[in-house]
Amino acid sequence: MATIARQLISGLVLAAAVAAPASAQRQQQPARTLLIPDRVWDGVSDRPHDRWMVLVEGDSIAAIGPAGSFPVAAGTDTVRLAGQTLLPGLIEGHSHMLLHPYDETSWNDQVLKESLALRTARAVVHLRRTLEAGFTSARDLGTEGAGDADVGLKQAVEQGIIPGPRLWVADRALVATGSYGPKGFASEWNVPKGAEEADGVDDLVRAVRRQIGAGADWVKVYADYRWGPDGEARPTFSEQELELIVRTAASSGRPVAAHAATAEGVRRAVMAGVETIEHGDGATAEALKLMADRGVILCPTVAAGYSIATYGGWRPGVDPEPARIAIKRRSLRAAIDAGVTICAGGDVGVFTHGENALELELLVDYGLTPLQALRAATTTNARMLHVGDRLGQLKPGFLADMLSVRGDPTADIRALREVGMVMLGGRVALIK
Repeated sequence: MATIARQLISGLVLAAAVAAPASAQRQQQPARTLLIPDRVWDGVSDRPHDRWMVLVEGDSIAAIGPAGSFPVAAGTDTVRLAGQTLLPGLIEGHSHMLLHPYDETSWNDQVLKESLALRTARAVVHLRRTLEAGFTSARDLGTEGAGDADVGLKQAVEQGIIPGPRLWVADRALVATGSYGPKGFASEWNVPKGAEEADGVDDLVRAVRRQIGAGADWVKVYADYRWGPDGEARPTFSEQELELIVRTAASSGRPVAAHAATAEGVRRAVMAGVETIEHGDGATAEALKLMADRGVILCPTVAAGYSIATYGGWRPGVDPEPARIAIKRRSLRAAIDAGVTICAGGDVGVFTHGENALELELLVDYGLTPLQALRAATTTNARMLHVGDRLGQLKPGFLADMLSVRGDPTADIRALREVGMVMLGGRVALIK
């Protein structure tokens, strides 16, 4: 059998790094690839399987099992992953490809001072780093003032123009008039907003349909935001407005995600029929029970608040935890105890793209087991994206999205930092 490793230069290959058509890239890839790691975690088992192999044909998994348990045709290329665990490609549940960390440039300045061209160029790099980190799929929840640029990025990835994960995008997101930023400007100025303002029946229906027409896979709505008398988070849309948004989106087959940090914002959004709650810090026991009863998934975005606290000078492990970190820790524990399904999504963009594994590390620190965190980033997120029949597991017939890491992430989640190989749709995107 030929060996792909012999074809690599300097131990590193980015299969999609050149702007070649997808058809040309497919012709350069072998029709069959046999992956031989030390162990395989398939996404559903309680522990990895030692001495298993995975056979890939085209863009899908053809066979998986113990060495020698299935035939391998002559001419199959072989990739040996010594000392490594092979697992399903990770899925980033909450990202903003068009943002970069706030300690580099504030959110206001990104929205108001960085050109669309500059932000899109940055996002191309963000996509590559996300893929290299082993995240082969991502849900992007709002362009934050960058128009419909996420749709174009998704198309560029699909067409093989740039490397990146599979994308599900939410376009501009919806906010109630007067609630969102940038703020602090004189009232006579019409300052651009970081999301699309809309209110009431006609306006909301038109905005939802416009975003769907632009290419949105999800509709994101801000069910509350920091617009109270003292700058505190308060609900924005009424329950009836949220129901209208969900109903309008559902008529075209689009699910709705709701930013909600207050108990009332969570309650209204869940009652309206959203599928995911983003953040959820202030959710009460009653709100969490409502989420659990209705099967609404929580994406707690632990890494975002953690990172913002470090930008303010907090030194984890040295200084006492800030109040917002303690609140997040308690809220996530309460959600776990209430039986709420947990999504893995860090709000990356607030922190560095490619550091996505930070969210899984923090989920473990805040109460999940490594296995539960891995399932959140694979099978749960695949189900959340309505693609659980083809992504999130290593299983015959599923798409060949996977990564290998040195060590065993089911025992030590930090092993996700040691990526050895990334495969996307049967093509090796990275190997070290």
